[in-house]
Amino acid sequence: MADSGATRPRVSVDGKFFRRGAEKLYLKGVAYGPFAPNAAGLPFASPEQTARDFALARELGANLLRIYHVPPRWFLDLAAQHSLLLLIDIPWNKHLCFLDSPADREGAREAVRRAVSGCAHHPAVFAFSVANEIPPDVVRWSGAAKVADFIDELVLEAKRVDPDCLCTFTNYPPTEFLHPQTLDFVCFNVYLHQPQPFRNYLARLQMLADAKPLVLGEFGIDSLREGEPAKCEMLAWQIELAFRAGLAGAVVFSFTDDWHHSGRQIEDWRMGLTTVGREPKDSFRVVQKMFRAAPHFPLSHHPKVSIVVASYNGDRTLKACLESLGKLNYPDCEIILVDDGSTDTTPQIAALVGRVTPCAPLACEEERRARSDAPYPRFVYLRHNANLGLSVARNTGIAAAEGEIIAFTDADCRADEDWLYYLVGDLQNSAFAGMGGPNLLPPEDSAVAAAVMVSPGGPAHVMLDDRQAEHIPGCNMAFYKWALAGVGGFDPNFTRAGDDVDICWRLQQAGCKIGFSPAAFVWHYRRSNVGAYLRQQRGYGEAEALLVRKHPEYFNSFGGSIWRGRIYTPAKFGVLLRAPIIYHGVFGSAPFQTLYAAGPALLLMLCTTLEYHVLITLPLWVLSVTFHPLLPLAITSLLISLGVCAAAGMQASLPKNKMRWWSRPLVALLFFLQPIVRGWERYAGRLRLRPLAGPSRETLDSVTLRDGGESLREARYWTDQRVERAYFVVRIIEELNRRGWPNRSDIGWSEFDVEIYGNRWSHLQLTTAAEDHPRGRQLIRCRLRARWSLLAHVAFWSLLALEALVIGFFEGWRNWPGLSLLTLPAFVYFLSRQKRNLQSLVIVFLDDLVKQWRLIKVPSGEAEKPAEKPVPMRVHLAKPAACSRKLESGLNAEAQSTQSCAEKEAGTSTKE
Repeated sequence: MADSGATRPRVSVDGKFFRRGAEKLYLKGVAYGPFAPNAAGLPFASPEQTARDFALARELGANLLRIYHVPPRWFLDLAAQHSLLLLIDIPWNKHLCFLDSPADREGAREAVRRAVSGCAHHPAVFAFSVANEIPPDVVRWSGAAKVADFIDELVLEAKRVDPDCLCTFTNYPPTEFLHPQTLDFVCFNVYLHQPQPFRNYLARLQMLADAKPLVLGEFGIDSLREGEPAKCEMLAWQIELAFRAGLAGAVVFSFTDDWHHSGRQIEDWRMGLTTVGREPKDSFRVVQKMFRAAPHFPLSHHPKVSIVVASYNGDRTLKACLESLGKLNYPDCEIILVDDGSTDTTPQIAALVGRVTPCAPLACEEERRARSDAPYPRFVYLRHNANLGLSVARNTGIAAAEGEIIAFTDADCRADEDWLYYLVGDLQNSAFAGMGGPNLLPPEDSAVAAAVMVSPGGPAHVMLDDRQAEHIPGCNMAFYKWALAGVGGFDPNFTRAGDDVDICWRLQQAGCKIGFSPAAFVWHYRRSNVGAYLRQQRGYGEAEALLVRKHPEYFNSFGGSIWRGRIYTPAKFGVLLRAPIIYHGVFGSAPFQTLYAAGPALLLMLCTTLEYHVLITLPLWVLSVTFHPLLPLAITSLLISLGVCAAAGMQASLPKNKMRWWSRPLVALLFFLQPIVRGWERYAGRLRLRPLAGPSRETLDSVTLRDGGESLREARYWTDQRVERAYFVVRIIEELNRRGWPNRSDIGWSEFDVEIYGNRWSHLQLTTAAEDHPRGRQLIRCRLRARWSLLAHVAFWSLLALEALVIGFFEGWRNWPGLSLLTLPAFVYFLSRQKRNLQSLVIVFLDDLVKQWRLIKVPSGEAEKPAEKPVPMRVHLAKPAACSRKLESGLNAEAQSTQSCAEKEAGTSTKE
């Protein structure tokens, strides 16, 4: 029987899970041993007792045993005969300050080499744990980075002996901050006895595990202290929560109360599922029941899910995408393929998959519906006869969808078979209106695609905490249909990209929340060459230009996006210069020790931006033509940019099996090109966009104000009743939105209340203040600070650079080239008139608005004193729906901050 096991394929990592051949493998494990030394002096029971224990473990429903010493050959063969896998801990002197001793380090390496060579290629071996629970004070003594590097070194030692073996390091909360890079999966021992902290900590560990499988290496309860009934209850919800959280496996500690540790028999703990005499306890039956139900614990119900795949000339990967969707482990779903005017073989692939017969296209679109037998669920094929854009294609799919939930993926993705199970399960168990998941590099993708994955600009999720997302990528997202209908679906203006960002922001503005399911992953094929990658980035830049116009509150002055959460992506956003900070607790004694990762040196990354090249490097090179002393500065400026990109390439976390000699230089090149290409398209898009039609039309009142001599920097209004200033601002924003006037409201970080966009050349920042005066009177002050727009800045500096060049080239032609500088004051005067025009329009807008509440305007230049006979006013400032949600979220920021501190103790907050 041992020989028959040798023909079984080895276990391999498959995204967030494991696979043995074609079969997906979930680990249902139990810790076994160590025991008092047997006749051979080994910490294992006799072969006869071991065989009986293995039979009982199989009766339990376990498929994996975790053992704490390297087993002899007979033990491996016996495990294979019982179809049991082994997670083998390799013991060495980890409790010592091993990095201080060359002998201890070499002893650890030798222990790993002996263990792996003694068990190599055996079918019973699942993986090796090169270390287990290194004491936190030892790690603090030696340094976390050095300890993590040594663990990586031990993994490489194991891989030299057996390149295909799986390796991990079994961590625990006191050294949570250890993040070795070469592990095949993440393994943690966790002992928490309350459901909510347990659930929260698993969510946190999933964020730490990122794209790797997460295994619960130990969890359990002591029957002696907690009692057997409490133990049964705890183990039941622990196993269920672990598998519902998307873990790849869980190991109960322990199989039996027979436990020998540190040279003595342990008598005062009863962690086992069986007694010392191997009699099953009540907890044995509970674990047996839960293992039978795992991994797919039943959902409360199975709402119908419509999967929309929008494709434009995606035939290279479309067939694999549709085949993966046809194999989903979900009982009620439909696949809706929307062909957005493809000119490739997409119709033929759809006909093959859906068993549909092609027919002549209709004027706008053709609808093909086909019900096929296995393996596919209901398949719907819709075709546009022209390329209408990604958002229109997705809206077409929504219109045809019959499901309560609508899931989206792309033609260049393959879904894991449990994708919908986790998406729907996490939606049901939360108050989220939408749910996203990871997108991982397929193992068969190319080395170029791997370099693209770790380069900037790829699809990424942005997390506010360990469960709630600020953004989820369009290749892996699902929403309730009512939520999409509530915001009007996708905006058709987003034809190539940006539709997912827009829909996430609009849903959150409508009061909805978006979640993240770490186990609901899809394989996402990256761009396979540099040209395709740069075309993708151009599309992203074009989308950003549209997003800046529609959601200016989420962008800075240069058009860069502002995220509140942490961005999770394989690409680093900057060069790392500072070491992370670790909270160890007093004297290094905290039970949960957390790493706060240092942010990248974003200031250095500014040297790679388009703005840096245009405003610094290019002018230096141009001016150095005539002013030769500037040439060294020009060369230095370019070398700084190239050096930052080279450092980013060196720090990139490339998959080891995709590494080539040219991988890091390619990543450095993409770090150099991506900001230029994407930034150019972003600015070009913003400059191409015409001003939005709105209320910014001149009136007689605005012209009178503009051409008058008084200052327009402030407007003041008296009231004889107290007005809540915050709600006054909310009403201004509501009226701006009603009139279609683009604006950006403060989200807590600005020095203004709302920024108003008027014409091509200027925008205005409105700030309010309320002064309380005697007899209950109040003065509302509105400051109107006008600023140049992006176009104004570009035009001014371009004109200045052009005139500097003219002067430089014609410096010998008397003094007449200097006269060209006279055009600058003229242009500045034109810009100032545009700013004053916008100020006058906003003042007229405010005057009209406050008339509804009978506030009294204070004429410009008049002393700030209350009117003798103020007009009676009726102030009724109701909270507008959308704006009040923004306001209330800001007013509750302090309370939320306090709450987040409490959540950190339970493990819910994502640390940066």
